[in-house]
Amino acid sequence: MSDRIFLDTNIFVYAVTVDGGDRSSIAEQLIEGSLESHDAVISYQVIQEFLSVVLTKFKVPLPVEQVRRYMATVFREMNIVHSSLGLFSEAIDIRFRHRISWYDSLIVAAASEARCTVLLSEDLQHGAKINGVRIENPFLRH
Repeated sequence: MSDRIFLDTNIFVYAVTVDGGDRSSIAEQLIEGSLESHDAVISYQVIQEFLSVVLTKFKVPLPVEQVRRYMATVFREMNIVHSSLGLFSEAIDIRFRHRISWYDSLIVAAASEARCTVLLSEDLQHGAKINGVRIENPFLRH
């Protein structure tokens, strides 16, 4: 079994961004690879943030049917961490121990709960290790 990898929201947003350049193609490759290897993990927070961005923050929102299709073909195939009081409690500890934002703390807590070895995100310090999860910015590789 391969290592579990947590994908942060920005990976999915770049994958559907029109004219996203290198970041879009890197994001698409990461998602395709994770779906093939069945090692991808996300949380419901990732889905909620993705939906907020593509439906309300894009200059031209994605069509509803395209969003539904994306949820059915991408998110449904991934391991999803559910919200819980335990997750929130761990996120509080992470937030104060590492002085990162609340929402980033929730992402790290979810990755840790799912026993991921890597969290792919451009929002946190590349190379940092929090709760046994190594942070990697996949867009720095290229």
